[in-house]
Amino acid sequence: MKKFVATLLAVAMVLSMSACGSSSNDVLADGVLTVGTNAEFPPFEFIGDDGQPDGFDIALIKAVGEKLGVKVEVSNMEFASLVTSIGSKIDVAIAGMTVTEERKQAVEFSNPYYDAVQYVILPKDSAIKTADDLVGKTIGVQLGTTGDFIAQDIQDSTVSAYNKAVDAVNDLINGRVDVVIIDKNPALVFESKYSDSVVAVDGAQYGFEVEQYAIAMPKGNTELVEKVNKAIEELKADGTFDQLVEKYI
Repeated sequence: MKKFVATLLAVAMVLSMSACGSSSNDVLADGVLTVGTNAEFPPFEFIGDDGQPDGFDIALIKAVGEKLGVKVEVSNMEFASLVTSIGSKIDVAIAGMTVTEERKQAVEFSNPYYDAVQYVILPKDSAIKTADDLVGKTIGVQLGTTGDFIAQDIQDSTVSAYNKAVDAVNDLINGRVDVVIIDKNPALVFESKYSDSVVAVDGAQYGFEVEQYAIAMPKGNTELVEKVNKAIEELKADGTFDQLVEKYI
């Protein structure tokens, strides 16, 4: 209930800000696109060797910025605060963010740019094999993600939410949670990093459905959405998008 009320308040805040009016000229007129992300989701976003956010999403939004003729400035923040920050602290958000009906009440989304599925990270000796085996378990998730939403709906589960996915995985290794639910690509990164301790299993085995990532923008700003969509289409047409997939994913 607390989560539901908090979500309603967040949606109301964003809608109230959107009601003040927003256009792509407002966002792009200063020549800068301020982008929010959460650099705890490799390979889509992570902190690079230079201490700055890097990853597929970061490279993609910078390429979009070039198409729009603006400079891109990336702000690293908690995932759970991204949606409510759009239109105030940031112009748009890109962070492996799944399109959901709940989020669509608060923001506009670009056309989806990536299809993904949730994975379940388990200790190597775990007996958890099916959806029924998840009932009553302690589940680690990253706060505000699709994994969080899925875990909340699992019967009798205890959900431990973390700002950083790596903290959930560390608690899994240390026996504080039974499983971690997270998107495929970061799950595979963690499996590789902690190969002696954990294994990542396709969420389809547990009945999880495919989801889509998109760029979130201010509610009502359809002109900006059209420009971003056009930029993504051009990046796919000229081969840039595939080059970024090859490099990061």
